Amino acid sequence: MKNSKYEIDMCNGSIMDKLISFSLPLMLSGILQLMFNAVDIIVVGRFSGKQALAAVGSTTALINVFTNLFIGISLGANVLAARFYAMGKSKEMSETVHTSITLAMVSGVIMAFVGVLFARGALELMGTPDDVIDQSTLYMRIYFMGMPFFMLYNYGAAILRAIGDTKRPLLFLIISGLINAALNMLLVIYCHMAVEGVAIATVISQLISCILVLWCLYKSEGSYQLRFSKLQIKGVYLKQIFQVGIPAGIQSMIINFSNVLLQSSVNSFGSTAMAGYTAANNILGFLYAAVNSITQACMSFTSQNYGVGKYKRMDKVLIDCLILTVVVAGVLGCGSYLLGPEILRIYTEEEKVIRCGMEILSITTVPYFLCGIMDLFPGALRGMGYSAVPMILSIIGTVGMRVVWIFGIFPHYRSLYVLFISYPGSWLFTIIMQVICFYFVRKKIHQM
Repeated sequence: MKNSKYEIDMCNGSIMDKLISFSLPLMLSGILQLMFNAVDIIVVGRFSGKQALAAVGSTTALINVFTNLFIGISLGANVLAARFYAMGKSKEMSETVHTSITLAMVSGVIMAFVGVLFARGALELMGTPDDVIDQSTLYMRIYFMGMPFFMLYNYGAAILRAIGDTKRPLLFLIISGLINAALNMLLVIYCHMAVEGVAIATVISQLISCILVLWCLYKSEGSYQLRFSKLQIKGVYLKQIFQVGIPAGIQSMIINFSNVLLQSSVNSFGSTAMAGYTAANNILGFLYAAVNSITQACMSFTSQNYGVGKYKRMDKVLIDCLILTVVVAGVLGCGSYLLGPEILRIYTEEEKVIRCGMEILSITTVPYFLCGIMDLFPGALRGMGYSAVPMILSIIGTVGMRVVWIFGIFPHYRSLYVLFISYPGSWLFTIIMQVICFYFVRKKIHQM
């Protein structure tokens, strides 16, 4: 049921080439987004100093805690839209689109108010050092003013992914990202701003990507066409979006809360370690963008095939996604470790910061394929409409183990290496639980 050159028929034909066709633009989108975010970090690190670099980096985990609930809910919109699209239910598809976009606007405005009002208090709770907190607060407050645009882009892109279109969101991201990078240079280097310059550039670029994705939906001819006069929240679709999206959002939010605890532990080593973690975490972000694109593909393909009752094809989707994840994460993870010092020098020339960064990369990059596998099974389960159980297992496995490690083990063996060894351990533990969960859910579906 492919109606344009941008759409992918997920329910018929070969799978692997379509997964790659879907995942590659999404992977490039994630990597480009991080590259443009890295420009923020590189520009402030090079031209505004170590404190400004630490200030921008120290807000990342906290921003993710605030935003990831609503980003997770957009996964519910993706799953529901993909199912209706595969089943050819045009009316339901249209009403899902308009409910999703309205929800994005409302949640974006709420997030803007929450971020501006509570930024400093949240940073103080994290133990952000005095030499960094003023700049961190300023960056967060400006950043959150762009939340309505950020949410609209993400929900709009989720609708496009549901019909197999990952190419146009990539194009929109390239345009907005180049503008972001240019504004960074202009505001920080030539206008002599610091963190406020990169925050303003980010908000403007988010506005542009938002306009582009809404224009794309407005101009489309399919069942996912957007008409602003039809914007409203319909309870029946909101409930279904929430059933998948809220558990996914809570999972992501709580995992990022554990990252806030991790950031607080890193903060205790001072601004040099904070800067090293900021750079290393940015590199890990590239790895996550790569494996997450495959998870998104798994969820969309599973949802469409589940909708039309093609359960064996659904299993083949998961197997092909597992192969892709191991290959992609293995190559990128090993490459990140081997080239780690050279990559870290892009962010900073301070040798102490580079040493801190490498200490983190040495334990997290090579086994990163475990993180990809850990996310794939919940992605497949969400595609089938099962989101609550994988959420609980991820929280127990990833967050629970990390919390035990931070408060139980780390205080007795204080080093960055010991702190971050919790990563591969929690990934492996969570995979075991997710595989068991998937087995029982799939067995239940087979009996239907």
